[in-house]
Amino acid sequence: MPSSIPRFAAVSAVVAAALAAGLLAGSTSASAEDSAAGVRIHDIQGTTRVSPLVGTQVTGVTGIVTGVRTYGSRGFWIQDPQADANPATSEGLFVFTSSVPTVAVGDAVSLNGTVTEYVPGGLNSGNQSLTQLSKPVITVVSQGNALPAPVTISGWSVPDTYAPEGDPAAAGSINGLTLDPETYALDYYESLEGTNVRIGSSRVVGATDPYAELWVSVKPFENRTWRGGTVYGSYESQNSGRLQIQSLTPLAQQPFPKANVGDRLTGTTEGPLDFNQFGGYTLTARTPVTVEDRGLERESTAKQHKNELAVATYNVENLDPSDPQEKFDALAKAVVDNLASPDILALEEIQDNNGAKNDGTVAADQTVKKFTDAIVAAGGPAYEWRSIDPQNNKDGGEPGGNIRQVFLFNPERVSFTDRAGGDAAAATAVTGEKGRAALTLSPGRIDPANTAWESSRKPLAGEFVFRGRTVFVIANHFGSKGGDESLVSHHQPPNRSSEAKRLLQAQAVNAFVKDIVALEKQADVLVVGDINDFEFSGTTKALTDGGALYPAVKSLPRSERYSYVYQGNSQVLDQILTSPGVHHFAYDSVHINAEFADQDSDHDPQVLRFRP
Repeated sequence: MPSSIPRFAAVSAVVAAALAAGLLAGSTSASAEDSAAGVRIHDIQGTTRVSPLVGTQVTGVTGIVTGVRTYGSRGFWIQDPQADANPATSEGLFVFTSSVPTVAVGDAVSLNGTVTEYVPGGLNSGNQSLTQLSKPVITVVSQGNALPAPVTISGWSVPDTYAPEGDPAAAGSINGLTLDPETYALDYYESLEGTNVRIGSSRVVGATDPYAELWVSVKPFENRTWRGGTVYGSYESQNSGRLQIQSLTPLAQQPFPKANVGDRLTGTTEGPLDFNQFGGYTLTARTPVTVEDRGLERESTAKQHKNELAVATYNVENLDPSDPQEKFDALAKAVVDNLASPDILALEEIQDNNGAKNDGTVAADQTVKKFTDAIVAAGGPAYEWRSIDPQNNKDGGEPGGNIRQVFLFNPERVSFTDRAGGDAAAATAVTGEKGRAALTLSPGRIDPANTAWESSRKPLAGEFVFRGRTVFVIANHFGSKGGDESLVSHHQPPNRSSEAKRLLQAQAVNAFVKDIVALEKQADVLVVGDINDFEFSGTTKALTDGGALYPAVKSLPRSERYSYVYQGNSQVLDQILTSPGVHHFAYDSVHINAEFADQDSDHDPQVLRFRP
């Protein structure tokens, strides 16, 4: 069943508290005893994001039912067919019923109820609020009425500029600002909240997810990737044409189509414009959602030359022995066929031997063996592996899962230099051997006692030898973006609180790389893994400080810089960074997962080939 966010009857009390705290700045809250008769929908919606009538009992609100939702957040949308002349005021409104609505599309209704503001995800999420009518008393006046003509959302109607700057006097909130739908995309969408809208044929920029949702862009050429997506290239480039699509028809009655990035949403898709926690502005389709398959294919990277070392990184998404053999086989096939059996493969999110069972198990040898056996069965090399078991539940991720990074390496092509003593608490360091850099522990963890790694994965450093040349590889899985506000936050720019930890993590890794390069200027060092941040981020800038590293993804054209797709934005999370000693290389972000509805992982692997 499509995802939706439950709403609660106590919303008005919550919003009243938010108003008092300034979290929904810029509106005047009426008391629960206040009432208003004969108000129109545009009076309720007002010219800002928060209703001027929040908390007010209203009577005689009229409109035509334009959509009914019978699952999840149950309710229906109404729209006033007689619009006012102000483009900032929406003519549509969601009516929250909690139980299955008894009205039908085309009913003309008269409503009494309470104007409330619901914040999907809660006040601390930073999300904008949805203006709605709660505890309704419904009178059906007539049935079978024509619906108000839908507003067409198109490339020319959505402004290129995404959002206004938040009001400094209101902690950066845009809630109190008068909507300017001709200038800002977020204001444009907000001015249509609850309104019957439609889009024409549009490119899919976010594949169908497990919750029966997909993302399109109504702007045909906005930051387009060569495979049909929309690349996210900076904090100032928010890709204003993105819109989430859901269906109002329950899945049991009408399956939602599977779509990949680059496919086309065809015909006309029409329904009320909603706002939810996980996608922000969402077209809840009353009409069937139809997709044209454009035949997107999974990529395969080039095979390394015999004198080239191929190093890859792949987040395998909480892999453990309880996963079906089909997942192991699919991941293994990708290693062999799509990644061309790299010489060194750094894996992220390898779980312990019983996965999320929280019983103190930390070893992952069974997980790795099942994976390496599957690679051999797929025709790949007999990889050997190195890793360090974490302390139980100290590295974040799924409780009991104990995710960690693991090195796989092909012993026919590369050797691993073992230096004993590495464990979860021991820190490896850099030392000199005959004028050359070396690790004191290999494999070893970098500065594991540093508070930057609290409840997060510690970097795994290893020393390899290829054709007589030492190569240092540091496998990473930086802290997640959990806790960050979304792009549709009422704070603009949104708060990105998770960056603080990743900045400290990046500084620790950067310092370690500088220690290597200080001893051996031309050392071959690769920092790889799920960095959980963009190539333009402060995290990446900290990693590259002082010229210690170069983000290899920047060697690609801008339209090819991505490893992950989130809310219709193709973006960089996984990276390989090179030290100055790595002079010439070929880099490939191998697109096999992120753009597809059927995924073996939600990340695309990265491969770098060079001659040490």
